[in-house]
Amino acid sequence: QVQLVESGGGNVQAGDSLRLSCVVSRMIFHTYAIAWYRQPPGKQREMVAIQSSGGGTTVADSLRGRFTISRDVTKNTVYLQTDRLKPEDTAVYYCNAGVVRSGQYSPTDYWGQGTQVTVAS
Repeated sequence: QVQLVESGGGNVQAGDSLRLSCVVSRMIFHTYAIAWYRQPPGKQREMVAIQSSGGGTTVADSLRGRFTISRDVTKNTVYLQTDRLKPEDTAVYYCNAGVVRSGQYSPTDYWGQGTQVTVAS
């Protein structure tokens, strides 16, 4: 069974940190890259960071330095550490399983249900 389950969101103040978790079913974790996306209210979903199945990581240019992606292979979990949060980081954060080809990430239809992050000013 394919599962991606996010957790760790919440209501925080600007400047706070959150660590989001995405627990992934074992077959998916070891086969696909895992990406974090976010969807701010009233806006389109956007890529945040990618954890490749081989261990490499990528973070969106605008978030590098504040957001970090990592994984724990013993727990089939991919983390998104979010630091110095800003009100504009308010969004539903999703994880997705996908494929990286020629440096481009292609999402599959495997999505989690999302976790809400709300940052107050």
